[in-house]
Amino acid sequence: MTNTIVIGQEPEKQPEVDVSKIVPINRQSFADKLRAYSKKPFSMILMLLVMLAAIITAAVVFWILIHTLIQGVPHLNLKMFSWTWTSENLSLMPALINTLIIAGIALAIAVPIGVFAAIFMVEYAKSTNIFVKIVRMAAETLSGIPSIVFGIFGNIFFVGMFGYCLLSGAFTVTLMILPLIMRTTEEALLAVPDSFREGSYALGAGKLRTIFVIILPSAMSGIISGIILGLGRVVGETAALIYSAGSPINAAHASGLMTSGCTLSVFLYSLMSEGEHVHEAWATAVVLIVLVVIINGAAEFVGNKLKKEY
Repeated sequence: MTNTIVIGQEPEKQPEVDVSKIVPINRQSFADKLRAYSKKPFSMILMLLVMLAAIITAAVVFWILIHTLIQGVPHLNLKMFSWTWTSENLSLMPALINTLIIAGIALAIAVPIGVFAAIFMVEYAKSTNIFVKIVRMAAETLSGIPSIVFGIFGNIFFVGMFGYCLLSGAFTVTLMILPLIMRTTEEALLAVPDSFREGSYALGAGKLRTIFVIILPSAMSGIISGIILGLGRVVGETAALIYSAGSPINAAHASGLMTSGCTLSVFLYSLMSEGEHVHEAWATAVVLIVLVVIINGAAEFVGNKLKKEY
């Protein structure tokens, strides 16, 4: 017997399905996985090794954070956040402002250059291009060079031009994070399926529109990851900045672009190396960790807003 619909009469509403009561049939519990792996000893050993490595890594990170917080939080006080540094308060505020200035300049230069270079190598240049291979090999080589080498180069080149100042330090760390951002962006672009490009071209979109509307939003997670890694390296850098920006921890105020100044990591190193202000060094380490977490969280938030799911 078929249901008839009378014109002018509203159709009967179907009962709503409670989605929360739907149980997936393809989801395996941990016990099911163990039973499956028990039939393959080699797979069981690999699974246990991977789990052990993950537990050890998480435990080490957790231990470092807890130990730093225990040592540093009791010694935090408002005097350390005074705008003016004195020998009594040992304020870290000038170093904090210097850190934000150097990080901002470095990202403002490295991110556009690194992203556009990756776009050129992936979307425009051929994979067999000799120039692309040379640039890729150079980027991989520069990523493994110790920071002290960049510091010596910055001391010879940038300090020779501008002197010991925040601008010299910013240019030095820019050279450090540029290969990292370029390579991570390149891998993120390569991970975007070719079907996205083909579908965009089929709908009549040009190459430039496809890159900025389809490709870049799809690869935003990988790009943001590269930016976060580069930012973490800038904030935690010490050796390269000592040779390029200087290390005057007794500066009363935040430095200008053409004035020598130290960052939080250099400030922390100087306090710890003197041996007389160990407690203040631990407190500075807590502030440095909190700063990195806040910046990474903000970058992740912006990346999620710009990311598109297809």
